[in-house]
Amino acid sequence: MKNPWKTTSIAQVYDNPWIEVTHRDVITPNNTDGIYGLVHFKNVAVGILPIDKDGNTYLVGQYRYTIEQYSWELPEGGAPLHEDPLEAAKRELQEETGLIANKWTTLIELHTSNSVTDEYAIGYIASDLEQGKSDPEDSEDLRVKKLPLEEAVQMALDGRITDAFSVAILLKAAMTMN
Repeated sequence: MKNPWKTTSIAQVYDNPWIEVTHRDVITPNNTDGIYGLVHFKNVAVGILPIDKDGNTYLVGQYRYTIEQYSWELPEGGAPLHEDPLEAAKRELQEETGLIANKWTTLIELHTSNSVTDEYAIGYIASDLEQGKSDPEDSEDLRVKKLPLEEAVQMALDGRITDAFSVAILLKAAMTMN
């Protein structure tokens, strides 16, 4: 389908190593003047659902500055646009949990919030796990929780997990793995 939006100007509002924010003057699909703010991500989001031989998974807990709350999530991170997302997922899983997976399966691909951002995300299932040593980034104060996959899915269903990417991965796994 042809793009019905027309961009008349773009102004960079903010830029850092992870995101760029632009203000855009547009002509809407109804041919009226409008504005749009776009958050461009400089990484592909990667999320990992590690599943061990007993059907357990691993959540990562941390205080999230943006929402001013503690959050339980699946291991997640970013792959710079020049890097293979699977390699970044492997790195993130080990950094955050110490786990090394010998089998990887792509589970889901999605746009995280396509009304304001172009962020693209890939979720993987990691299995055939071995325990290694974690190495979180300096900005991360993480706790790792091992629990049955069914319990993690229930946490997504009842609102104890609110991270959209984690919820999407867990619910897709619940629907496709049975």
